[in-house]
Amino acid sequence: MTTNQFSEILGDIQLSKKDSDGFHSIAVVGLGVMGQGIAQSISTAGIEVIAVEKSEKRLHHQLKSMEESLDNDIHRWTMTKSEKRAILSRIKGTTDLASVASIPIIIEAVDENFELKRKLFHELDQLCTPETILVSNTSTLNLSKLAASTKRADKVIGMHFLNPVPKVPLVELVRGMKTSDETFTAIRKLAQRLGKTPIEVFEYPGFVTTRIIIPLLNEAMYILMEGVASAESIDTAMRLGYEFRYGPLELADMMGLDEVLAWMDSLFHELGEAKYRPCPLLRQMVRKGKLGKKMGEGFFKYDDHGKKI
Repeated sequence: MTTNQFSEILGDIQLSKKDSDGFHSIAVVGLGVMGQGIAQSISTAGIEVIAVEKSEKRLHHQLKSMEESLDNDIHRWTMTKSEKRAILSRIKGTTDLASVASIPIIIEAVDENFELKRKLFHELDQLCTPETILVSNTSTLNLSKLAASTKRADKVIGMHFLNPVPKVPLVELVRGMKTSDETFTAIRKLAQRLGKTPIEVFEYPGFVTTRIIIPLLNEAMYILMEGVASAESIDTAMRLGYEFRYGPLELADMMGLDEVLAWMDSLFHELGEAKYRPCPLLRQMVRKGKLGKKMGEGFFKYDDHGKKI
């Protein structure tokens, strides 16, 4: 038996032994970049995932995208084939929202649009059992307003993951005005089960991480637009000068430039401060479809494995 074969068998054994700690299944609605990462993290923790998308075509595309992302991890020697198989085996895709009615925890990861999220929460509230906890992955929107579209405001909470979700060991747990202690405790336990360090924040546009990072990204884009320095020079300055793991422009590419634009628009609308007004260069890039790493081009270009060229 080779070393690789032994490692894969050992991985299968370890994954099969994981205890769900009472979390037997969780639903994730929306399989974009964040939804895929959330689903992967939940499955990696040994919990069954019901992944919901709005159409069969989109569901197939997003599940394929997730598989390709796992293949990239294998290519980088950060995951084995057995781990990939185990992760995918616990993720079941569907386009039937009603199929999650009995799931105890539902995490929405749809686009950062208030009306879209409000309608989804209202529909889930009608479908689900009274005990179901509704979780939003919003990074900028008002949680209490979302909760007001339901009859279970005490069971609505924010769980703001950061991208790339499987690799970032932090999650912001956001209390709405009526979020109960029981709901908060349950979701904190879930975060810990996923290997995340949870921090408690109260609802305010941008919470902690988004409110701090967005002005930084925006300023880097203005510096590039004004011709002060190249994208590579800007990122090198922040990586070497301030020990950032990623430069601000590469980080924006990883987040998805369309998502970054949506966050800026939301924060500017909510707070009215100029530092959140999106850089015109960002709008131009989004219009051109240069959305970052997921599209192969943003401020930088990327190969098929997501590596910066």
